[in-house]
Amino acid sequence: MADDNGELTLDALFESLERTTPEGYKVDIVEGTVFMSPQRDTHWEIIADIYDQLRTKYPRKRVKSVVRIDYPGHLNGFATDVTLVSEAAEKDSKGLWSCRDVEFVAEVVSKGTAANDYGPKRTAYADAEVPVYLVADPYQGKCRLFTQPKAGDYLTETTVAFGGDVDMTNTLVGLTLRTGEFPRD
Repeated sequence: MADDNGELTLDALFESLERTTPEGYKVDIVEGTVFMSPQRDTHWEIIADIYDQLRTKYPRKRVKSVVRIDYPGHLNGFATDVTLVSEAAEKDSKGLWSCRDVEFVAEVVSKGTAANDYGPKRTAYADAEVPVYLVADPYQGKCRLFTQPKAGDYLTETTVAFGGDVDMTNTLVGLTLRTGEFPRD
């Protein structure tokens, strides 16, 4: 699980986890710590709704769900709930997408990993200059939209209660996300 210098690598960690992760679990490695979350129905319904709305504007090849992408920082490999990659995005020689090609990320909060979505993941996305980051929180019944990444944070944050519309028309995403059917936990 280490490279030639004895350093732990994301590739080795994910390779090991692929053999042992139970079906129905999502795996993220955040700052070197492994997090496994079961896909709950509420969580999946929100992911599917976001994915479906993105698909009204973007081709399937650009919209990803639970696909590993490595981000800046120490051992950050995330299987983001929903990701939009640029039109010119291509996988690297290892078959991975580059965080430099990510235009939008949506994370749906799980009880045990909420701190990651609002903390180290937010920082990693901002460091990677992901232009638009959305956190959908079924426990609070709110979406938080982060835009304008700069120096490891986002300059703009907008909060919208479930039932309202998340206006992303002035961002790279260029659409309004309707949250009226997002379930709550």
